[in-house]
Amino acid sequence: MILRLAFASLMARALTVGMTILAIALSVALFLAVEKVRTGAKASFADTISGTDLIVGARSGSVQLLLYSVFRIGNATNNISWESYRDIASRDEIDWIVPISLGDSHRQFRVMGTTSGFFEHYRYRGGRMLEIGQGHGLDDLYDAVIGAEVAATLGYDVGDPIIVSHGVASFTHHDDQPFRVAGIVERTGTPVDRTVIVSLEAIEAIHVDWQTGARTPGAPTPVDDIRQMDLTPDAVTAALIGMNSRLQIFGLQRWINTYPEEPLLAILPGVALQELWQIVGIAERALIGVSVMVVVTALLGMMAMIFSSLNERRREMAIWRAMGARPVTILGLLVLEAALMAALGATLGMVILYGGLVVAQPWIDAAYGLWLPISVPSARELVVLALVIGAAALASLLPALRAYRLSLADGMMVRT
Repeated sequence: MILRLAFASLMARALTVGMTILAIALSVALFLAVEKVRTGAKASFADTISGTDLIVGARSGSVQLLLYSVFRIGNATNNISWESYRDIASRDEIDWIVPISLGDSHRQFRVMGTTSGFFEHYRYRGGRMLEIGQGHGLDDLYDAVIGAEVAATLGYDVGDPIIVSHGVASFTHHDDQPFRVAGIVERTGTPVDRTVIVSLEAIEAIHVDWQTGARTPGAPTPVDDIRQMDLTPDAVTAALIGMNSRLQIFGLQRWINTYPEEPLLAILPGVALQELWQIVGIAERALIGVSVMVVVTALLGMMAMIFSSLNERRREMAIWRAMGARPVTILGLLVLEAALMAALGATLGMVILYGGLVVAQPWIDAAYGLWLPISVPSARELVVLALVIGAAALASLLPALRAYRLSLADGMMVRT
């Protein structure tokens, strides 16, 4: 009976009730969207690199090594000698190892020297491989494979020339040995999108006429002569390692960290990613705080709407009292109305969220590399909806208590 009265009362005030439900729906949709983006960003962040068991570099900090080897942020304190790299690569525990050489750039994008093994073994988002959407891999000494963001920002296509600059943010260029865009990697949402990838031999080739960071005087060495040289590098910046068995990870990590020939550091990417996420997690908390305030604002608006409607409903409540309704019934009716509005708003908010995801998910993935899964509402989301309904019921208690205390004569009195 009281449920039917609550529905009838809401229908009698359809416009104001509808606006309140819409406000709650939008606030719930925003809160859940922020939660989706937060969890999606965290998952995408953690999936920047997967399938790699260890990252090896010069001894520094684990976050610093992760930043320059995976995210191309910052610079290495030192390099790994080629002899040490070969010594590590010869270990029986290792299934594959991919060297990385950093230091140069192209129009503010980092240039990375590596081998074809990078395209075979680098994984992201839970095991996805890199895909060259246009062109091919590093077939020639002066081939370059560029990320999707490099191509989009600079307007490059397969076959276009690339001049690599010496160092980062440098005005000195290796213009005597231009590269050619051989392939463009499909967008991944990882730092690969912002990277120009060349071979290790190419990194050595463009530095043939360089010593101690400067070009040697005189005419440059002809390209044909460079192609005939032994371009084995003297050192690399870091290396990605995949193990035969994960049970051997910690043993190899300990061996590398105590390597006697030079100071090296081996880190577990997952652990370092968690450390880095803790550093940038303040933005995550700020997003949650803003979305919570939006929901609270919508609930306060609902409470204000109930308060403002009390004056209009004095006679209605007096009639119910005259017909035998007890004050507690009036209180329960108003609380039930608020809970119904919150439930309808929360449900509509969920529909808005998932409808928006169906439309926007492919675009968000393509544009930002952020994967927002469409799945059955999680337990966390259902808890949020229950909390919103409960908070709405609590917010309605104040105006409901006021209605509870109204006397029968107060509603029957003619006001002039």
